[in-house]
Amino acid sequence: MSNLSTQYQIDRISHWDRIIVNNFSSNASKAYRQRLIEIYQHLIPSNASVLELGCKSGDLLAALQPAYGIGIDFSSQAIEQAKQRYPQFTFLLADAHESLQAIDKIKTNIQFDVIILSDLVNDLWDVQRVFEELHRLSAPHTRIILNSYSRLWEIPLEIVRKLGFANPVLPQNWLVVEDIINLLSLSGFSSIRAWTEILLPIPLPIIAPFANKVLAKLPILRNLALTNFILARPLPRLSMTQTLLPSVSVIVPARNEAGNIAQIFQRVPRMGSFTELIFVEGHSKDDTYTTIQTCIAQHPEWQSRLFQQTGVGKGDAVRLGFQQASGDIVMILDADLTVSPEDLPRFYNALLLGHADFANGVRLVYPMEEKAMRFANILGNKFFSLAFSWLLGQPIKDTLCGTKVLWRKDYLRIAENRHYFGDFDPFGDYDLIFGAAKLNLKIVDIPIRYRERTYGSTNIQRWKHGWLLLRMVAFAAKRIKFV
Repeated sequence: MSNLSTQYQIDRISHWDRIIVNNFSSNASKAYRQRLIEIYQHLIPSNASVLELGCKSGDLLAALQPAYGIGIDFSSQAIEQAKQRYPQFTFLLADAHESLQAIDKIKTNIQFDVIILSDLVNDLWDVQRVFEELHRLSAPHTRIILNSYSRLWEIPLEIVRKLGFANPVLPQNWLVVEDIINLLSLSGFSSIRAWTEILLPIPLPIIAPFANKVLAKLPILRNLALTNFILARPLPRLSMTQTLLPSVSVIVPARNEAGNIAQIFQRVPRMGSFTELIFVEGHSKDDTYTTIQTCIAQHPEWQSRLFQQTGVGKGDAVRLGFQQASGDIVMILDADLTVSPEDLPRFYNALLLGHADFANGVRLVYPMEEKAMRFANILGNKFFSLAFSWLLGQPIKDTLCGTKVLWRKDYLRIAENRHYFGDFDPFGDYDLIFGAAKLNLKIVDIPIRYRERTYGSTNIQRWKHGWLLLRMVAFAAKRIKFV
């Protein structure tokens, strides 16, 4: 480190040592830290492996109840206090710029599920260098979560500090969200989403929780919030050969689709090391089941299987298909073929190249064939896309497109955490989208051309299912947004 950066760190170490020793904490700062804990608890499941840079006295790390937790801080006073309070976790005295070296000294091979930087980036000498350190500590599944003060609060916070109601600080970087996202990108990370939290950092019963959980999430008011949050993931380091490419399971829910089955065998592309077709037939009134049996027998070159669902609804069929899948990547292809099977490699490549963890088909970009979708359905889809994009904090342009693709290992995690939302979705689309958002997966839209049916009729009932979707919006708001 240069002489300037060395002095910069010395000044900050001395500053934070004094704060820890004096143990100053106002009611406002306690309320602020408690709200931060609530937010991080919502974002991070218990029993994860967690690394926190700038852990101070370890309160946030301990509140997350990690299966394995490491805290790093350059304040010896903070680390000593953390070790006394939470001996079950590992606390290391080190500078965030040297975090990889500090962890190497304890010879741990742990792959962290989450790395936290809470109110740290504005205090760092070299933010990009720290992010580069984190990239070396990250596995493909690792998520980086950080929060920092909004620049709008610079003057109010300075006034509060001069009045003695908050800890004093040394000159800050005051990075805006776009700066942080850019530095993450330069360091090998992809931003998943950014959002704001905490509108009223004051311990006022009823009023503060309502302001922080509801008002802070609303348009216009959210721009006045105190804290910016950013969620990011490492971009993959690809070193694959053809024989190691991920395998694929294409799940085909089929109800009253006998006239489309033969085309599926002809048109689905081969992807990865192998591609299998898994048909799930859903109590058809035509001869869909026997048609699938016949086509399987006629196409021994395909690795294909047929199941008949015992429950009802597409969601039940998709779950059965995913349960039986053996591929590394699982795909849903509706048997009506309104989404072309030839588009599936686009979804595969989005996952393979690390652009997405969850690829979602979008029918609302390219012009549709004349009878592909009724006008009322188009309006409804646009409304729900706006609603769910706001609720999830990631752009979801078309929530009900049947084609969705994700890694099977991530689907298994969604299934394990299904109790958080419950069995509420007969379509299966929202079960997957909500589950992916809760697991902090990167959701990316893949535009496709939507075509008219050439056989059969839709199973969607506009008004009945539209009312159900409105209930799902309210449900998602309660379980995801306003928490």
